[in-house]
Amino acid sequence: MANLEDKYHEMTETPVPQLVVRLAIPSMVSMVVTALYNVVDAAFVGHLSTEATAGIGIAFAYMAFIQAIGFFFGHGSGNYISRALGARQFSQAGNMAAVGFFSPIIVGVASAIIGLTFLPQLVVLLGAPTNVVPYACKYLRFILLASPFMMSALTLNNQLRLQGNARFGMIGIVSSAILNIALDPLFIFALNLGVTGASLATAVSQLFAWCLLLRGTMRSESVHIRISNFKPSWKAYGEILAGGLPSLFRQVFNCTAAIMLNHAAAHYAPLGQEASSVAAFAIVSRTTMFAYSLILGFTQGFQPVCGFNYGAHKYRRVRQSYLFTFSVTTALLTLLSLLGYIFALQIIAIFRSEDPTLIDIGTHALRWQCVVFPLCTLATTTNMLFQNIRLTFPATLLAIGRQGLFFIPALLILPRFCGLQGVEMSQAVADLFTCLLALPFAIWITRKLANQEPLPSQRKLKEEN
Repeated sequence: MANLEDKYHEMTETPVPQLVVRLAIPSMVSMVVTALYNVVDAAFVGHLSTEATAGIGIAFAYMAFIQAIGFFFGHGSGNYISRALGARQFSQAGNMAAVGFFSPIIVGVASAIIGLTFLPQLVVLLGAPTNVVPYACKYLRFILLASPFMMSALTLNNQLRLQGNARFGMIGIVSSAILNIALDPLFIFALNLGVTGASLATAVSQLFAWCLLLRGTMRSESVHIRISNFKPSWKAYGEILAGGLPSLFRQVFNCTAAIMLNHAAAHYAPLGQEASSVAAFAIVSRTTMFAYSLILGFTQGFQPVCGFNYGAHKYRRVRQSYLFTFSVTTALLTLLSLLGYIFALQIIAIFRSEDPTLIDIGTHALRWQCVVFPLCTLATTTNMLFQNIRLTFPATLLAIGRQGLFFIPALLILPRFCGLQGVEMSQAVADLFTCLLALPFAIWITRKLANQEPLPSQRKLKEEN
């Protein structure tokens, strides 16, 4: 326990800006590299055909489901572990780590069996036009097989990060991404496996990441994963639900939104250009996720600082870390949005320069997104704060706001009046309304923390002690 005691003092005494930046850098590297290999995947496949590019765009919806399960168990168990370590409840942290790790493996096995059994029906449900179905099936096959490892790897990465050990998570994620980027041209072109090669490269690299992350939990400064601690109970899953529900809803709506976007892109596309339209929006999604990954990485550096200090009743440090994180991420995303708007055409052309329809649609969609992209940081930072301090309802509301409360309705309404342009502008409209939703919550929580007032989740933790 000595190393966990040292970790407690580090997290509650180090100057906040220094601590957040130190923890944010590994998380940012992990998120950026993960987003980068998704972009590289799309770029390599883009050299095959427009239909192949659309196929991996269809698979993006299932990847969102994998992320939903991984982040649900990772954030749910990790947030509890963070608060427990801050309150010096080390045995409870160990029990939660085991429940959080083994549960997504079970869910992943079930998902793989169902998905492989009904694979053609699955890709049609995800929005694949008829000429894209074969490519989507080829890409999804190995992704489905790797589902248990991909889900539990995400859980492990979040558990390590929320313990303040993001460096170990970074090593696993970055090594995996580098391996994926190296295997892509080998499998796709050298072995002539095409879209199947891209899928196999992702599956192999994710298994490699899982092994490295599991190794990271064995270090002395980490909470160890032991099968003897796997004691699932209603109480344990209740804590995971409270801490992970916002992430689950966020990712479920991301998955739903991706499916609806695929259908809308195909439905409102110029006649005979359905594959180009679906591919264009898939490229925009991966490109904006690459930029947004920097913001998510920085806010993930804030989360363990928030959890530890909230568990230790140091409310002013929580507030300071929240405001610092919001300021930095807003400035960063403003710069990225400006660059994205100016160079939108050149960015889209990297993926499929031979298709002018794809480039035209993608350029307009990316520029619409960049106009309001910096507004995302308020909701993201506030959501992560609420999630870490176990304020489940406002955290969940903010989590579902962007894709659930606003994007899906915008996608259903705007194209009816504006056609394909309505599809292109839907995400921008959703981001504007999400910021307006987050603003009163942000004002309320900063005032509460400034007055050092304990919130319901903190009173509950005191009672448990």
